[in-house]
Amino acid sequence: MGDHLIKATAFEGTIRAYAIQSTDTVEEARVRQDSWATASAALGRTITITAMMGAMLKGKDKLTIKLEGNGPTGPIIVDTNSQGEVRGYITNPHVDFDLNSNGKLDVARAVGTEGNLSVVKDLGLKEHFTGQVPIVSGEISEDFTYYFANSEQVPSAVGAGVLVNPDHSILAAGGFILQVLPGASEDTIGLMEDRIKSIPSISSLVRDGNSPEDILKKLLGEENIKIHESLPVKYSCHCSRERIERGIKSLGDEEINLMIKEDNGAEATCHFCNEQYVFSADDLHALKAD
Repeated sequence: MGDHLIKATAFEGTIRAYAIQSTDTVEEARVRQDSWATASAALGRTITITAMMGAMLKGKDKLTIKLEGNGPTGPIIVDTNSQGEVRGYITNPHVDFDLNSNGKLDVARAVGTEGNLSVVKDLGLKEHFTGQVPIVSGEISEDFTYYFANSEQVPSAVGAGVLVNPDHSILAAGGFILQVLPGASEDTIGLMEDRIKSIPSISSLVRDGNSPEDILKKLLGEENIKIHESLPVKYSCHCSRERIERGIKSLGDEEINLMIKEDNGAEATCHFCNEQYVFSADDLHALKAD
């Protein structure tokens, strides 16, 4: 089965759980962004966690994450919806370092250890919900754990990992979110914490063929889990020529005339998918007339 996530509860509904395999999705992001290994790990972890957060939404709700640290990658922006569609952008994709002291990609150095993590939810209301917390480590999973506890007041454990091949392609990617709900016993919380500490890294579990279902069973125990839904996950960008045309028309005649005079046309590139849209002078005249 390809990339997908599962929604589940455990311990009689006192633990809410999500797990995801995101290898192909992160690989497509890497290809589109032309990212190097450490940058790919940073972007991939953010995409993986954001996709799971999208599964918490309903209907046509949308979610945008902005991770803005003081590291060389610059801001990372990822958005998603409740249908498992996700896309991501990293400002400087050409960042790579030697492995850190733990033998892992040095994501914290790439992202930075100071800055902010922002979450904007479009729930179809007049006002968007916005939550923001400071970056606590730059390791991303820890930063999202801090976000859930402080902005949404939901004690959570968040894990995401990305393994990168020597040629910079993605070998494995996946993650989990476990959330403690009212009624959870201290024994349940203790068991969950012990298992999180004892299992191998999530990316290595995915590499070795473990599905999101398998990951949750290792985290929570097979007998405790109730799986509610499985959702396919894919990299999906909603840019189009029509959207770019609407954007150009909104600039007004004076700006369009300037593009015709100075450049004899216009080009626009989507930051998320790097799709390029080219407009000739005749195209711009037609848009102005329209």
